[in-house]
Amino acid sequence: MRETRKKLKPGEGIVLWISRIFIWCVILISIIPMLFVVTASFNPTNTYFSASLIPKNPSLINYIKLFQDGQFVIWVRNSLIVGLSVAIGQVFFTATSAFAFSRLRFYGRKYGLMTLLILQMFPNFLAIAAIYGVLAKYGMIDSIASYILVMLGGSAYNIWLLKNYFDTVPKELDESAIIDGANAWQRFIKILLPLSLPMLVVIFLFTLMGAFGEYVLAGTIIQSPQNYTLGVGMYQMISGKFAQSWGQFAAAALLSALPLTIIFGLLQKYIASGLVAGSVKG
Repeated sequence: MRETRKKLKPGEGIVLWISRIFIWCVILISIIPMLFVVTASFNPTNTYFSASLIPKNPSLINYIKLFQDGQFVIWVRNSLIVGLSVAIGQVFFTATSAFAFSRLRFYGRKYGLMTLLILQMFPNFLAIAAIYGVLAKYGMIDSIASYILVMLGGSAYNIWLLKNYFDTVPKELDESAIIDGANAWQRFIKILLPLSLPMLVVIFLFTLMGAFGEYVLAGTIIQSPQNYTLGVGMYQMISGKFAQSWGQFAAAALLSALPLTIIFGLLQKYIASGLVAGSVKG
């Protein structure tokens, strides 16, 4: 049987077309900066803007120079180490903390999470002086491990988000597990974690993206070129007073997106369900 389509009212048709035009305008606005980056990466004159969208005598020289000294590979490696460490660590801390706030009863539970959220409202750069002072006092400046330790402290919003999802999981599952002799850790591992896998993947991915491109804290803590992350290293390309490598910067910007793109593609099937997890009571 042929499916009959609902006929749109005149006003609904106009709204639909306006929505389509708006979406295409947003897409074009998003694509235009990317076109400039692609053009600059193939421009042998090492300039960011050119008279034409397709540069004259396009070349791969910027990509070749990027890999000649090996610094870019080191930056990517350091960023992956930081990003994966922070993402895995925050997923662990977020999951265990959310479970405690959702399922356990302890002193300070009622206002503990709210206090964390209030503290999270203040940007990290407001605490840069304090963070630098503490790290300098204990000789922890210019260390990737110190930078990872600092980055692990920003998961209050994720805890609140995952805690709300845990609240939607029927407590009858916990009660059945308790009758079977399961302790809190077993309920956490065998019941809540498998049910919350899509949301954990989303938290992992967003944390990885944030850590991968972070610059403010990295630029304060990390000082040696061998410890640079992508954000710090790429800034050095364009911060010189007399020499600015815009072509190499554009090439590095395109190549640095590849790891995140690959990870995003591998985890894509979890993202759609994870973004809406907890919005409907299960």
